This record gives sequence, C-alpha cells and structure tokens, in this order.
Amino acid sequence: MSSHSMSRRALLGWIGKTAGAGAMYQAMSSLGFAAESTKPGTLKLSGTKKGASVLVLGAGVAGMTAAYELRKAGYKVKILEFNGRAGGRCWTLRGGDTYTELGGATQQCQFAEGNYINPGPWRVPYHHHHVMSYINEFNVPIEPFIQVNYNAYVHSTKAFNGKPQRYREVQADYQGYAAELLSKVINQNALDAELSGEDREKLFESLRHWGALDKSSAYKKSYETSLRRGFKVPPGGGLSPKPEPSELFDQSALLQSELWKYIVNGQDIEFQSSIFQPVGGMDSIAKAFEKRVGDLIEYNARVTSVDQNDSGVTVKYDQQGSAKEAQADWCVCTIPLSILSQIPVTASNAMKTAIRSVPYAASVKVGLEFKRRFWEQDDAIYGGVSYTNLPITNISYPSTKFCDKGKGVLLGGYVWGPNAFEFTSLPPEERIKKAVQYGKQIHPQYEQEFDNGIAVGWHRVPWTQGCYGVWTEEKRKEHYENLCQVDGRLVLAGEHASNLPAWQEGAIASARDAIERLHAKALTTAA
Repeated sequence: MSSHSMSRRALLGWIGKTAGAGAMYQAMSSLGFAAESTKPGTLKLSGTKKGASVLVLGAGVAGMTAAYELRKAGYKVKILEFNGRAGGRCWTLRGGDTYTELGGATQQCQFAEGNYINPGPWRVPYHHHHVMSYINEFNVPIEPFIQVNYNAYVHSTKAFNGKPQRYREVQADYQGYAAELLSKVINQNALDAELSGEDREKLFESLRHWGALDKSSAYKKSYETSLRRGFKVPPGGGLSPKPEPSELFDQSALLQSELWKYIVNGQDIEFQSSIFQPVGGMDSIAKAFEKRVGDLIEYNARVTSVDQNDSGVTVKYDQQGSAKEAQADWCVCTIPLSILSQIPVTASNAMKTAIRSVPYAASVKVGLEFKRRFWEQDDAIYGGVSYTNLPITNISYPSTKFCDKGKGVLLGGYVWGPNAFEFTSLPPEERIKKAVQYGKQIHPQYEQEFDNGIAVGWHRVPWTQGCYGVWTEEKRKEHYENLCQVDGRLVLAGEHASNLPAWQEGAIASARDAIERLHAKALTTAA
C-alpha cells in the first residue's frame, strides 16, 4: 500500500474524529455496543432424540426464543419464569399497571389510554436482523422510531447561559467552521505532501459543499447557511417579510460549549435510520412469543438452585410459597447474571467464576405524562431526542400519535452512571420530581403542564437487579468463552452472553447460538 493512500486514510480519520463519530464508534465497538448484527441462518436442529427434554429458565426474549425453536425441533420443553408475565426486560407500562420494586415501593401507572413507557428496550435498529426476523415471522406491527430530529435541542448548563440550542444550529455551525478551518489548511498547501492535486481539489470542493462555505471558503451568515441551520425570518408567501438569514454562533463559544458532542449520536450504527418500534409498546414482541410458547411457561417460579449430573438437570424453585422442582435432560438458563450469581449452580469453576465476574449497569428511566403535547404545539418537535449534560441525560419525544390533542408521554430521563445510583436511592416520587425539575431547564412548560409520572430504577427491579451486563475487553478475554460454553448439560444465553449487550438482538442471537451447540452435544451424548 502506498504512502499516499495511508496518508489519505489518516486524513479522513482525522476528519471523522473532528466530527466526533469516529472516536465514538471505536469506543462503542470496543465495548460491544456498536457492532452490526449478523444475519440469522437456518438453525441446525435436526435429528432430535425421541423424548429429549429441556428446561428453560426465564421467559424473556432469549428464553422464549430458545423454547420456540427447541419445541419446533422436537424437544419437550418447559419454561420457569419469575414473573407473572413473559418478556423480562421487554416490558411496557400503561395506565392501570402496577409495579413494585425492591424495598416495597409500589407505583401505579396513571397514563391516559394509548400512552405508555418502555422501561427496558425501546428501539429496534434495522440491522438487528434476528429481532426483525421474528417481527416479520410473527407479523408484529411496527412503525418508525425517530432517533434524530434536527429541531430537537442540545443543552448544557455551562453554555449559552444554560439556554438550549437547536440540534440543527449546532450541527450546521460546527460543520461550517470545521470545513472553513480545513479549507484554510488546503489553501496554505499544507497537505501537498499527503494529497495529489486531484485529491486536493476534490477535498476542497467537498468541504465547501459539506460546510456551506461561500466562494471565498468562509463560513458566514448567508441564505445557504440558513438552509442548514434555519432562518431568522423564514421564507413565506405573498407580501410576508423577506427571508432573513439567522446569526451564527460565535466560533469559540460553540467549541467551548461542547454541544457538538451530541450531534454525532445519529451517526452511530445503532441509531442510523431506519429504526423501528412495535406499535403500542415494545412488549408486543414479548406477547408474540408468548402466544406461541405460553403453554410451556410456569409463571411466578423463582429458581432457588440449579443442579446437574451425568444424566440430567434438576432445578428447584419456589412458586408462591410452595417448594417445587423440575427435571430435564438439558437446561438453557437465561437468568441475568446479577441474579444467577446469587443462586447455587452446579457447574465448572470456570463458568461459576464467569457468572460472578460481570457487573450490571445502573440505569433509571422516567416516564412523564403532560396535559398536552407542548413539544409539538409550542416547539415544533415531532419525535426525536434532546440531549443535555443534566443528570437526566436526554428527553425522548414520542414517535406516535402526532398532533394528538390529548395527554402525551415523554421519556423524561434516561439516567446512567453515578447519577443513576443517586436516582435509584430515591423514592419513585422523588425521581419523578427531579426529572421535572431538570427538564424544565430545557422546556419551561414542564411545571405547568406536568400531570403524572412513573420511574423505574433497574437496580431495584426484582428479576434483574441491574440494567444489563457490563463487559470490559479484559473481562471478555478472561471469562466470555467460559460463560458461553456448554457446561455439562447446562448452557447460558441472554444479552450478557453476546457481543451486543443491552440489546434484544444480543439476547436472541445468543439463544439461537446456545441451543444449536446444546443440540449438537445432545446428539452425541448417551441417554
């Protein structure tokens, strides 16, 4: 490879990092968040031995995927589920629903009919092929989820006197100033050694187009810049005022604001269009699975031990105060590691160490219902996400029921890290109160329009005690294969046993991989 091509690659990498997407994508990829999912192949589950049986622990999407496919393959299947419903973290709260967290705090959702919040997964990217495959197979109605709305806000308490700015304004000005600076470098012939003459001309042309630069390669207030960032006086009809370009941000103030950090979110592979949501709530996916395997599920079954020997697996469980046990030839366990690490399990030391080695992320979601959809009516924000440096992190606007005249529900906070631990420590009503207090710094209408809310802190959710499994590169190297191996007659599955943690895609892909390997072992194991 020539030195010229290497230099061009380095230059393009630099441009990506300037825009933020490159650095963000690399960081996300190293942690297993941003990898594109492989397309599902045909499962190799033929030749099942007559009478072979499998116990599946957990009726989340991983457990129900395993049960659905194993029964089709001829296995006798039974599922033990902690809750009185299927779905696990694939969960939707609607008006009339009641939820009790660890510690005993009980919330009753008061949302108006048709409104809801998804405390767990809330989006399905187009390239999550396993989820999309089952959505198609089960005919689950879906609709677009709007991730990027250029008319939403980006906000920092440390910038522009704490006043939120439109996403499009920040993006347009940041791109424009970056393009202008690089154009100056080209004009000073500083890249002659790295670029051919033709490459230099094409780069110069592309920067003018990308950054809306004028003929002198400057980023200045103009009709062209306002086509990107919006007008001070928009074009109208008849004798309405002539269009007037908007003022640009001061270059230094924009750079110092760090608001540009937020504009790359839509460029991450998980958030690129098209993104979908099931119509009426994410639990439509869980209900579609439950419709097909619900007769296999024993609900309200809290697993207390998992034992195995050369001939099979025995699982003890408590069902509303009654001690019970179930036996099978094989076991697929999808219980979150945060819970499984508290249960006696007969397995190799390597697997048990792996189970204990994966911490779970803290996260809080707050659903807020308002008397009217002021974000649409007052601010012209239809779907999308506003970002902030406040503890609530972001505000997500509903991608459904546009222009409805009734009440509307926002995701009023998606809290992570130390802030999530703080929020989780508070009573639910205090979490909601804080979300409203923070949110009104972006939308002053909050205080007057707020009606009711519900807040789920994932470390207080009884069946997970955490949001999702957090892997580091070091932990993956040390424990991941041990966690995913078929250990005797036991195999684990779930988002924690995937390279797509926190996503339903990871859970389903993990389950399919696990049962295929379990089936292969079953075929070669004496009864």
